[in-house]
Amino acid sequence: MMLAGDIGGTKTMLAVYADRTQVPANPVHEIRFKSADYPSFETIVQEFLDQTGAKPQAACFGVAGPVKDRHSRITNLPWNIDADEIEQACGIPKISLINDLKAIAVSVPHLGKDSLSTLNPGIADPKGNKAVIAPGTGLGVAFLVWAGARYHAFASEGGHTAFSPRDAQDLKLLKFLTRRYGHVSFERVCSGSHLPCIYEYFLENKIFPEPAWLGEKLDAAMDKTRVIVETALENKADICEATLDMFVRALGAVTSNMAVTLLPTGGIYLGGGIPPRILKRLAQPDFLGRIADKGRFSSLCANMPVHVILDPQAALHGAAWYGFEKGLSGGQTRSVAHHLL
Repeated sequence: MMLAGDIGGTKTMLAVYADRTQVPANPVHEIRFKSADYPSFETIVQEFLDQTGAKPQAACFGVAGPVKDRHSRITNLPWNIDADEIEQACGIPKISLINDLKAIAVSVPHLGKDSLSTLNPGIADPKGNKAVIAPGTGLGVAFLVWAGARYHAFASEGGHTAFSPRDAQDLKLLKFLTRRYGHVSFERVCSGSHLPCIYEYFLENKIFPEPAWLGEKLDAAMDKTRVIVETALENKADICEATLDMFVRALGAVTSNMAVTLLPTGGIYLGGGIPPRILKRLAQPDFLGRIADKGRFSSLCANMPVHVILDPQAALHGAAWYGFEKGLSGGQTRSVAHHLL
């Protein structure tokens, strides 16, 4: 029995699978938790085990933060996750921690056509590198490299590279965010938790007015990003449309940077919760145009396939596949937790 988990800043998904053939469609148990409602990840694991009565022999968790020495501090939560402590507290013999974007990357070779939406078919190198860029609560980046028989996944923290302005509006946004944060990474622009910062920039600088009804709706909203995005897609307020436009162009810019950094001639995969919600907006020319806007390397980037991952549980499924592939339930030592991190 393998316990798999996707631990993010907004939600935590846990599922138990009897064997790898049950991934992704047939978990024995599966429960979603609101991460912010719990003081620690251990309390979620224990609640899951208590509710289900499951007794997994191993676990693999994709966590939203860097992993080192079987430990991770979650980037957008006040959680420290330690594999040794969870093993002892929850009675699970073998636990592996991997970065959540690595978990999504592990899932990529398993994704069928119905789990992808193609923005640019490009010219795919069947053994070329693949990149995963995922705007969700934060902005994650991972990649896959062909190793002779199959792809191997690697984590990165590429979402925290410095935001690079491309025009006068971007420069003004950078100055606005610098006053607020000091260092401005792409995550401060291209993530669900920070998309409202773009909206606040437009509002504070009086570039667009805020309709009274929209202000009231945002004041009452638990999730301002959802309100802004839905309003933009429905073309109901200029300030929301401009916010989403700037978000999409910035996402194109960071994807372009990853394209020349990682050379993903095998394909670029957009994961996370936001891309599937804004598919029509991503299909507009400016997004792919930003990816290809690389001067002497424009044709190289323009030929890279670009897909949106439609499976909302790709990280959960990737964590399960990783656990089974590394033999966590078959007697492997705990050192496998570091393999290819």
